[in-house]
Amino acid sequence: MAILAAGVVCWREQKGKLEVLLVHRKRYDDWSFPKGKVDKGEYLPETAVREMEEETGIRLKLGRKLSTAYYKVSSGEDKEVHYWASKLRERAWAKAQFKPNDEISALEWVSAKKALAVLSYKHDQQLLKEVMGFYADKELETRALILLRHAKATPRGDWPGEEAKRPLLPEGEKQAKRLQGVIGAYAPKRLVTSPWKRCHQTVEPYAKACKKKLIERSQLTELSSTLSPRKTIHAVEDLFDATRSALLCSHRPALPTITKTLATRAKGLVREEILAATDLEPAEFIVLRLTVGKSPRFVSTERVRIS
Repeated sequence: MAILAAGVVCWREQKGKLEVLLVHRKRYDDWSFPKGKVDKGEYLPETAVREMEEETGIRLKLGRKLSTAYYKVSSGEDKEVHYWASKLRERAWAKAQFKPNDEISALEWVSAKKALAVLSYKHDQQLLKEVMGFYADKELETRALILLRHAKATPRGDWPGEEAKRPLLPEGEKQAKRLQGVIGAYAPKRLVTSPWKRCHQTVEPYAKACKKKLIERSQLTELSSTLSPRKTIHAVEDLFDATRSALLCSHRPALPTITKTLATRAKGLVREEILAATDLEPAEFIVLRLTVGKSPRFVSTERVRIS
């Protein structure tokens, strides 16, 4: 089995030029991107954020998912490293608490062009070329729109009460707690949910942890999506022109209407991946990356399932 790891290509724009943050590892005398192995019980997005903070002192949220790097380490074992591109704001850089240590001896901002020559490994160079391509196409800076299906709920046949009040199972409550950290890696600012109990319970742990208000939309319930799909469409469309990243939590029966609406802002494979999200499992979500500026469109997707 391959060694699993995750990391971040941290970038910024200075005087109209792309720069990336490199780390120098004293032990290997090499230059690379921040990364590290997955801890037991961790999901890859959590690993990427944690390793970034441990190695650089920078706490950030994940941006667009990049290609996965596959290579062999000195022991002969296979290694699989998942990367995200994340734009670093100046205030986050100003708050960084980096101190040279036995593992990381230095951080350095380098122009993308120079970094191609400085990076010690071919897989990192290939990763950077991907980032440079997204930057040239104005598809590197994005905001997240997360579509989440509520966690595992009490079966309909086992619930004698009002459908809107059907709660999560104990297993679903555990999934909701695990979602807190994983969703936190993307740090959505606007939390929009169906007001029905099972959706509310799914998002509540994250909302409390980040002290965000849950925005309830009756248009996202199963009933509304069946009787008034146009209202569901309008509720989804409201998120397109928002300036902040967002999370939308709803029900399986509403997913076809929601995904068809989201797919109007995508083409090709990305459109197909959005439409296929009707099969989201309980507590599974898809992260859609929406470009910024005029006529925003989805340029990539990423699915994460909480077991």
